[in-house]
Amino acid sequence: MPNDDDFKALKLVSEKFITIKDQHNNGMSIFPNESTPSNKSHRAVGAPFIYGMYTWADLFTQRQLISLNTYFDLIDEQHSSYDNTDLDFKNALFTCLYISHGRLVDFTSSLCRLNHTGGRGVVNTFSRQALQMVWDFMESNPINPVAANWTASYTTMSDTIKHESNSITSGTSLFSNATEHPLPDDSCDGFITDPPYYDSVPYGELSDFFYVWLKRGLTKIYPQLFSKNLSPKFEQAIVLNPNSLQQKIEYEDKMSKAMKEGVRILKPRGIGVVVFAHKSTSGWESHLQSMLKAGWIVTSSWPIDTERTGRVNSQGTASLASSIHLVCRPRENEDGSPTQDQIGDWRDVQEELPRRIHEWMPRLAEEGVAGADAIFACIGPALEIFSRYTQVVHTGSEREISLREYLEKVWAAVSQEALNMVFAGGDAQGLEEDARLTAMWLWTLTAGGNDNGNVEEEDEDDEEDDEEDEPNERKSTRGFTLEYDTARKIAQGLGANLDKARLLPVIERANELFGATTMQQKPKKKKKKEQLSIAFENVVLEEDLRYEIPELKMEQTGKTVLDRLHQAMLLFSTGRTEALKRFLVEDGAGKDDRFWKLAQSLTSLYPKETDERRWVEAVQTYKKGLGF
Repeated sequence: MPNDDDFKALKLVSEKFITIKDQHNNGMSIFPNESTPSNKSHRAVGAPFIYGMYTWADLFTQRQLISLNTYFDLIDEQHSSYDNTDLDFKNALFTCLYISHGRLVDFTSSLCRLNHTGGRGVVNTFSRQALQMVWDFMESNPINPVAANWTASYTTMSDTIKHESNSITSGTSLFSNATEHPLPDDSCDGFITDPPYYDSVPYGELSDFFYVWLKRGLTKIYPQLFSKNLSPKFEQAIVLNPNSLQQKIEYEDKMSKAMKEGVRILKPRGIGVVVFAHKSTSGWESHLQSMLKAGWIVTSSWPIDTERTGRVNSQGTASLASSIHLVCRPRENEDGSPTQDQIGDWRDVQEELPRRIHEWMPRLAEEGVAGADAIFACIGPALEIFSRYTQVVHTGSEREISLREYLEKVWAAVSQEALNMVFAGGDAQGLEEDARLTAMWLWTLTAGGNDNGNVEEEDEDDEEDDEEDEPNERKSTRGFTLEYDTARKIAQGLGANLDKARLLPVIERANELFGATTMQQKPKKKKKKEQLSIAFENVVLEEDLRYEIPELKMEQTGKTVLDRLHQAMLLFSTGRTEALKRFLVEDGAGKDDRFWKLAQSLTSLYPKETDERRWVEAVQTYKKGLGF
């Protein structure tokens, strides 16, 4: 609790703030009064403006502003009094100090929060690439002796310089527009770029958080770089509003120009690498269209683990665990002239596509690449078939085939191949579309062998729980989510129509399958009991039920194999073991080989520690005991 000294300190801060808030230094206000982005359509930038933070100074408390300005003044004073005839060294030194100040700014705003994930201290403003609201923020002391302080800020910069000084190579950095590259034609052996990811990160808007502080110190050193009120944004390639067709067109046009410049500066036998990690098919389509339009042939694609698995924006979504590196080459002749009028036959392209996917998917699986990573990693080899031609036409009608139409075929081929892998080479076509779509959906959520999945967890009230949670406590879920367009493409590839984009948890199907009301979770979580059964080995029974549900009446077996498997899982989950035996034997659900094949596949696909995983595993334990 705050004491009298705390309130006195805050009063002194408020008085000092009122005294200096209108002061100026280097021709600018000492506190950043530039406007925050007012674009409310983009999830990453609209929050400050919506909540009344109209200037960048509004993102800081008065105490934070005063402390940050104090450090800034000290650097300015040293810069003014620094006597060194080596101007380049002086500029480099103070550039590093102002950048170090920027790191302190990142840890000293009202968007910081307490680190409650196992570490300690404060989590910086940009724990993700967004300006997210924090309702109970943590204010760090910049002179504390542990971390998130000024010492840590400049020592981090110092350590980086020491590390890089040991490098045996050096490079040159240039500030230029990617659509107007300064290098001459055919001058590079390699063109490697990590371009903006469609509508993911509004780089210009987010960089203003640092820009407004840096320009107050670095304008005198780099006047050409800090001549604008805020960072330049007109030429950035970003879709701020995904619903804006005009922004999508502008993004693709700018990307095409940048990619065309890459073709121009690359030698005829040079190689290009384009990094992309967007999870939406619309982002991929726009990006790939710009590359093909620029004259690239995409020859392969490789997933490389670059994305942190615990990052905030990967939770609850089908985010990629890897960045996909597209390997490409210019579509040119040996002399460097662009290839003209190379027409491909649509039938030949379609015939070659499944073979290419069939060669590539098992290779990725051997490397531990699964789910969304594997889907997008197949784009490179699939696109090589299409991009080797300047145009692909439908023979007879002479209709040109668009990239979008081809990618629909790619999603379908990938879905079918993945389904064959899920069912270990079995005949997945013997299963109805709901089973195939469920299996493919869950497989897509996996990434790089991580089978935790993307689970929407159900909120739980633990206040009445007087028992200690078990280490591997299972999760109650509200479903398994995919980005809608990805889900729709997968469903189309499996011959299914998709109106909604959430895979329902089995619990929510109780009414549909049994005519029962929705299962309700009990307020207390009971420890599971283990009962020894000779017939069914050590089957864990749900004697202390986690859910309240009326009597399940088996009026009729489900129409599809998936329906029947879900019925069996629900019977087990509510302790109806005798009814489950009758259902498997007398009603014949267990006599269908497809039932057990689907159960085996879903066991490996449902995320660990979820009820669905536990229930389907338990149902399988009855197979041997009942003689199937």
